[in-house]
Amino acid sequence: MCGICGVIGSARTEQAEAVTRRMMEALRHRGPDEDGLLVAPSVALGMRRLSIIDLSGGRQPVFNEAGNVAVVYNGEIYNYRQLRGTLEGRGHVFGTHSDTEVIVHAYEEWGEECLRELRGMFAFAVWDARVSGTSGDAARHARIFLARDRLGIKPLYYSYANGAFLFASEVRALMASGYIAPCVAADSLEAYLLFGSVAEPSTIVEGVLSLPPGHSITLQAGAPSASLRPKRYWDFSDAALQKDSSRPRNFIDAAKQLRSLLEETVRDHLIADVPLGVFLSSGLDSTALVALASRCQSDLRTFTVVFPDQRFSESKISRESAKHFKTNHQEVLLGPDEVLAQLDEAVNALDQPTMDGLNTYFVSHAAHQAGLKVALSGLGGDEIFGGYSTFTTTPRAALVAGLGRWIPGPFRRLTASLAVKIAAGDAVRKAAAAWRSPEDFPHAYYFTRLLFTPSRVRRLLAPYLESVERRENGNIAAPLWRNRMRETTRQARRLDSFNSVSCFELQSYMVNTLLRDTDAVSMANSLEVRVPLLDHRLVEFVARLPKKMKYVAGVPKALLVEALSDVLPDNVVGQAKRTFTLPWDLWLRGPLGVRLSQELANLSPQLKQYMNPRAVRGAWQNFVVGQTNWSRPWSLYVLNAWIGRHVAGAVTNASSDAEAVRPAAVAGGVSGPRF
Repeated sequence: MCGICGVIGSARTEQAEAVTRRMMEALRHRGPDEDGLLVAPSVALGMRRLSIIDLSGGRQPVFNEAGNVAVVYNGEIYNYRQLRGTLEGRGHVFGTHSDTEVIVHAYEEWGEECLRELRGMFAFAVWDARVSGTSGDAARHARIFLARDRLGIKPLYYSYANGAFLFASEVRALMASGYIAPCVAADSLEAYLLFGSVAEPSTIVEGVLSLPPGHSITLQAGAPSASLRPKRYWDFSDAALQKDSSRPRNFIDAAKQLRSLLEETVRDHLIADVPLGVFLSSGLDSTALVALASRCQSDLRTFTVVFPDQRFSESKISRESAKHFKTNHQEVLLGPDEVLAQLDEAVNALDQPTMDGLNTYFVSHAAHQAGLKVALSGLGGDEIFGGYSTFTTTPRAALVAGLGRWIPGPFRRLTASLAVKIAAGDAVRKAAAAWRSPEDFPHAYYFTRLLFTPSRVRRLLAPYLESVERRENGNIAAPLWRNRMRETTRQARRLDSFNSVSCFELQSYMVNTLLRDTDAVSMANSLEVRVPLLDHRLVEFVARLPKKMKYVAGVPKALLVEALSDVLPDNVVGQAKRTFTLPWDLWLRGPLGVRLSQELANLSPQLKQYMNPRAVRGAWQNFVVGQTNWSRPWSLYVLNAWIGRHVAGAVTNASSDAEAVRPAAVAGGVSGPRF
C-alpha cells in the first residue's frame, strides 16, 4: 500500500523531479516506510511505501529484467502468486516476491489487457520505454499507462497544468505540486450539498479530476494531451449481463457457490507480512468476515467503536461475536470529549470534504495505535446483497417522479410545499423533491440519497448561481459529475430492479463517499483497509444472479445469510439493520454544537463567495429546533473547515509560488465554475 504521484511532459527533468518530490512529501503519511523515484526524459514518477508484502524486496519503482518497463503502484493484487506462476511459465524472470513486480511482467506480457488478469485493489502508473529505448530524445516518446481498479477502491487523481500532466493518490498532493492554483471547483459544491460528498469524476479543487473506476489512461511522455479521455475497461452492467454457463440453478445452489467464493476471497485478503485485524460492528457483513477469517488465522484481532450511551453502542453484540469466534478483541471508547479534542486532526485527514468519513477515522486511529498495518472492512455487503433501504425506496421514488412528470408544475410545487409542512421528516422531504422537480436527476434513485433537496441547495448557493446566470445568460454546460450520473443511469436501465440499485449504489454512494473516505482516513493513520466483499469476482457472481436468488421478503441479505448459516451467530442474523454512525445528534447538542455554531457563523472567505451565510445559519437553527437532522449542519461545518484549512492555507502558500496556475481543460471538462 502506497501513495503514488508523477509529472509527465515536463520540458525540464530537474523541474519534474522537484515537483514530484513535493508531492511525495505530501503523501508521506500514506507510506512512512520508504520512498522511490523514477526520473527519465520528460517523466518523473514517485511513491511512498507502506510495506505490507515482501518487506525487504518490494521497493519501488520495480523494473522488468531489461530495465525498460517500470511501475509505481498503490494497492494489493490478491492473485499475484497465481499470476507469477503463469508469467514464469512464459519465460519472465522475477527478482522479488512482491505483488508489485507481477504488474510489470503482466504489462509486458499482455499490454493494457493485463487489467483483466488483475484481482485486487490498485492504482498504478507503468513507464514503458521498450519501443523508444531508454536514452536521448527517443525516451521522450515512452508510453505512460495509468489505471484504477474496477470498483474504485484505490483513488487516482490527475490534472493538466503548465504544459504537463500530473497525477497523484490524493487531491492534496496535487495541490502541493505548486502547479495547481488552490481554487474551489464551484460546480462541485452543488454535488456536495446534494449528497454529502463530491461526485466523481469532479473534485473540490478546480481543474483536478478523478480517474473513474474501471478506467485507464495512456499518454506519451513527451507530449501529453490536454484533451485526453479515460478509457473504460470494466463496468458493473456489462459484468451483470455476461452469460455464465455455470450459473446456479436455484437459491440453495447459489448460496453454496457463494460460500466457496467467500472463503477463497477472505483467505486471499488475509495475505500479509505484517499484523492484521478486522473492523467488527454488530452487523452482518463484518461478522461474516470475522467468521471466515477466524477459520484461516488464529488469534485474529478485532476492533469495535463503542459509545458511553448504550442506545448507540454496538458493544454487546460485537463483544459476543468476538467471544464466539475467539478473537483478540479491542473496544475503542469514543465520546463527545474525545471527538472534540481530535476534531481538527480528523478533518485534516480528509482528502476532500465529506459528511461521513470521521466514523472510520477513529477506528483506524485505534487500529494504528494498536500496531496494525492492515484491517479488513465489511464495505460492499449492503450494495451487492441488498442491505440498504434504497432497494425498496427507489421504486417508490420512481413512481412519485413518474407521476409528477404528468402534473403541471405549479400544482406540484404547491402540493410539495404543503406535504413538507404537514409531515416533517427526511422521507417526506425526499419524496416531495421527487414530486416537485422530477427532472432534477436522470433517475429517481438520486432523490433517495439526498442530503439537501435541490431547492434548498439553490438557496444555499443563491449568490453564486445568480452571478453565473447573469454572466452566462442561462447557457450553462452540465458539470462532469452530472454526465457521470447520466452514464450510470444508462447502465442501470439495462438491469433488473435489484441490480439497478446495486449499480447506482456502487457507482454513487460507495465510490463517492465510503471508499474515498475509508482510503483517506485509514491512510492518514498509515493503515491499509481491505474490502473482501468488493472483490470483483464476488461482485460479478452476485450481479449475474436473478433477483429471486438473492432477495427474500423479510430476510435482509438473504443470500449471504444462507451461505453462512452454519457459522453466523443467531443474534447477528436476527437483529434489525443498524447503520454504523456516531451519535452526532446527541453530541451536537453539547460543546461540539457550540463549536459548530460558532464556525458556521464565520464562513471561510473562499466559501463565503459562493454561499448564502443566512441560509447556512438557517440549517443550524433548523437542527436546534428539531426541524432537520444533524447531517445537514455537520456537512456544512466539514465543508467550511476543510476549505479553510486546505484551500485558504494553500492560497497563502501559492501566493509566493510563481509556478501555481489554473489547470487547463482535461478529460472533456474545463476550468472555471459550471453548473
